[in-house]
Amino acid sequence: MKLLTHNFLSSRFLKNVATGYPLLLRVNEKELREVEFDQDFVQNIMPKVDYNCLVSTLMAIGEQGALPNELPENWRENEELLKELHRVLVKIEVIVGELECPESGRVFPIKDGIPNMLCQEDEC
Repeated sequence: MKLLTHNFLSSRFLKNVATGYPLLLRVNEKELREVEFDQDFVQNIMPKVDYNCLVSTLMAIGEQGALPNELPENWRENEELLKELHRVLVKIEVIVGELECPESGRVFPIKDGIPNMLCQEDEC
């Protein structure tokens, strides 16, 4: 699971969960995958990304690297920053771990890079 995917996931489909975001991420195994840098992709996806969530997740898994705590206004023109955003959003792959709903504590496993967010009938 890419960190870009994590940034968009929530557990608001569960009963009694208002937002279910951001999901807490625990990583047991991760890989750095080779993905060709696509500046246009990064520039187009970043307005949709919750940057604060991304930074806090990166700190939690020890991968913040060179990202600043706040996204600078000139981020679109900063090629080094765009490359670092590309690295954290699409190159870091969580292979084994889990996601936890911040409201209910419900845990969703990640196996072979795929988060299993299926719930029992009585949970949703």
